[in-house]
Amino acid sequence: MEFTRTCPACGAPNRVPARHLAHRGRCGSCRAALPPHQQPVDVDERAFDEVVGQVKEPVLVDFYADWCAPCRVAAPHVLEVARDLAGQVVVLKVNTDRNPGLARRYDVQGIPNFVVIHGGRTVVQKAGVVRADEMTAWLN
Repeated sequence: MEFTRTCPACGAPNRVPARHLAHRGRCGSCRAALPPHQQPVDVDERAFDEVVGQVKEPVLVDFYADWCAPCRVAAPHVLEVARDLAGQVVVLKVNTDRNPGLARRYDVQGIPNFVVIHGGRTVVQKAGVVRADEMTAWLN
């Protein structure tokens, strides 16, 4: 699976392999620099497995649901981490309603639920609303 990153110079979409989500690149159209991915990436189970299996950087996973008010409260904090740590971490969002098997795999009992994975292993798991500074501390 490949992800896309829009060129800030020309607006062209650029395909990015999972293993390069945290890396800088060059636009295939205009050759301008492409910054590392700065947004949480909404993934399904297949994309999740690919990213977690390929990236060398830590991965922060936000298990959420659209109807969940605490998840909406946590979302700006997740976005802040994705922007502040772009190039150092990859931030994924997993909708538990659309991916119940993945939620079961990580024993997600309540949402929002955050998991930090590094080297294929779970390093931190925490349920409930968490501020960006606490998430950043997990990742450092």
